[in-house]
Amino acid sequence: MLWLAGRIAWPLSAAAFCGVLWLGSQALMPVVIREAIDDGLVPGDMDAVLSWSAVLLGLGVVQAVSGTVRRRLNMYNSLSAGFRTVQLVVGHANTLGATLERRVDEGELVSVGTSDMNALGHAFDIVGRTVGAVISVVLVSVVLVRQSATLGMMLIVAVPAIVLTMGYTLRPLHRRQSAYRDLQGELTSRLTDVVAGLRVLRGIGGETPFARSYRERSQRVRAAGARVAGAEALIRAAQVLLPGLLVGTVTWIGARAALDGSVSPGELVAFYAYAAFLVEPLGIFTETADRFARAHVAARRVVTVLRMRPKAAPEHADGPMGTLATALVDETTGLTVTPGTFHVVVAPSAEGVRLADRLGGYDEAPVRHDGRLLTALAPDEVRRRILVVDNRPRLFRGPLRASLDPHVTADDTAITAALRAAAAEDIVGLLPDGLDTDITADGRHFSGGQRQRLVLARALLADPDVLIVVDPTSAVDAHTEDLIGRRLRAARSGRTTVLVSSSPLLLNQADRVSFLSGGRVAAAGTHRELLAASEDYRLVIQRETGEAPPGPLPSTDLVTRGSAE
Repeated sequence: MLWLAGRIAWPLSAAAFCGVLWLGSQALMPVVIREAIDDGLVPGDMDAVLSWSAVLLGLGVVQAVSGTVRRRLNMYNSLSAGFRTVQLVVGHANTLGATLERRVDEGELVSVGTSDMNALGHAFDIVGRTVGAVISVVLVSVVLVRQSATLGMMLIVAVPAIVLTMGYTLRPLHRRQSAYRDLQGELTSRLTDVVAGLRVLRGIGGETPFARSYRERSQRVRAAGARVAGAEALIRAAQVLLPGLLVGTVTWIGARAALDGSVSPGELVAFYAYAAFLVEPLGIFTETADRFARAHVAARRVVTVLRMRPKAAPEHADGPMGTLATALVDETTGLTVTPGTFHVVVAPSAEGVRLADRLGGYDEAPVRHDGRLLTALAPDEVRRRILVVDNRPRLFRGPLRASLDPHVTADDTAITAALRAAAAEDIVGLLPDGLDTDITADGRHFSGGQRQRLVLARALLADPDVLIVVDPTSAVDAHTEDLIGRRLRAARSGRTTVLVSSSPLLLNQADRVSFLSGGRVAAAGTHRELLAASEDYRLVIQRETGEAPPGPLPSTDLVTRGSAE
């Protein structure tokens, strides 16, 4: 928050100055009214009444102009603080790269760009009024001390006491807001996840269980919001009650003083006017505490994201990677990827994703190339030579061509070849403007299988030395999967390709298959060799094809044909 204040120091200072003029002019109005009564109305001097009326009009003009400018500046400060927060978080998210979604929920980032930016912006919106309230209370205290030492001292003691009392009532609000923000971020994350997988939910009939789960979670958020509202209601009541008691006390003391003749009629009116005026700055103090409590919760969330550090580049890189003509060895599982092979890894989904991260250099776990750790090599070169495509296909808003070839390095021939290798040429053929068709954010109007194929085509266009793909055909039909397997093998001939999949149609195309069980390579060989030699491997493949466990081992051709059919 201090960093944000430094970025908007001048408009923030200008808003504070206008706030002083705005509330300061209001604080001086009772003084002018007192003089108009005592010097003009009581002795019957109309010239004095007109003079003080002109002064009062001038103060009203100052209040109106300064209030307008202050409101404009406050709005600028609010929007500037909010959008600077979003820019800061988005910029930092870009530096985290592919590790971001593994370290923070999508809903958390969505909340930063909605509720958190508003909470921070509202805190800076009230700064101008707060400074004006402080100065005006000091000004009123000085005036009252000069007129009545009792009232002045009472005000000096009462205002801090009220502020401290209100601050104490904000403590439970702060805790409840923090809990509410946690639940809100969790619910938003769940909602973004289901929107991304809505087609899958409908396909498996999961809408009703999800709706039930979402209803339960949203009720918890509602209950947390009700607790926040209860604390806020208490604070709002205190905002009215405590200043109201102060107004009543000041008015009662002033009236008693007027009865015994120690104050003039003008001073009595001024006392009441000051008491009524103090309601506003006291309300501003309470609102300031409330807004800054909310902003503090939001700022902690933002700082949590900003504290995440990208993988640091090694201080002394072990030279260039060369042509990747040597094997990649994952010491965690014992997997060895021979250069130039079409290698398929059979592993549980989560374990396969972690393996892909390690082979791509996104994890600190030891993976060696030519005897050197990937973590000791320059990250930029690792990213350029090894491409990981996870099982969450992403496309970008804009022309499809730009999404497939973001660096504008390929011609139409190369793009067409990549689309054919990914069995995606039919998708482009159905679009009204072909490759120049504008697509929505994340390609939402494509099915899951279509997005998978388009993302695979984009990866083939990048033509990395090592391509690692997680579940590339999990959302396509068997015929398309068979086409992808054969065409992908041909397109990547001579290049290292690692697929994480248990699809028999892809396994049948593999030069080598590694079977992971218990976090280690349990068996390796060709698909047919493993079917013949490993019962555990056979059971995994049978679960994939949906076949019942056989008695004697069927021939490999029968298993493959059954899968394709």
